[in-house]
Amino acid sequence: MALQVGDKAPDFKTTDQDGNTIALKDFKGKKVALYFYPEDDTEVCTVQACNIRDNYSLLKQHGITILGVSPNDEKSHKKFEQKFSLPFPLLVDDNLKIANKYGVWAEKVLYGHHHMGIVRSTFLIDEKGNIAHIIKRALSKIHTDQILKAWGFKK
Repeated sequence: MALQVGDKAPDFKTTDQDGNTIALKDFKGKKVALYFYPEDDTEVCTVQACNIRDNYSLLKQHGITILGVSPNDEKSHKKFEQKFSLPFPLLVDDNLKIANKYGVWAEKVLYGHHHMGIVRSTFLIDEKGNIAHIIKRALSKIHTDQILKAWGFKK
């Protein structure tokens, strides 16, 4: 069954690009934007990450913690972070456990071909650990605007 607004956000534990252990429960009491993206250093994923980077201070002003998640490993995440000066954690989900908990590993169609992959989406998790909003169609060029609007903030 798909996650819904109001549901408890599924907890997880993984590592980030620096090898730090990260668990969702560590962010209790904070607003979290958990964004899922298909792959490090690809065109659309880079546009999305750089949009968040360029607006990171504004997101922080509103108390929003950003966590990026993809199936890439620590080494790939580290290169992506360094190449584009990304100021937020990139979480490793190479076994797809987090993606499956959040229902974002799904069948996709590209040029008529069916394949499994990450559905670009963002879960906004409130201070109590509940899903406050789900951005099912994350738009890479304006993703920060989507996050702020969903939380009720203006840019």
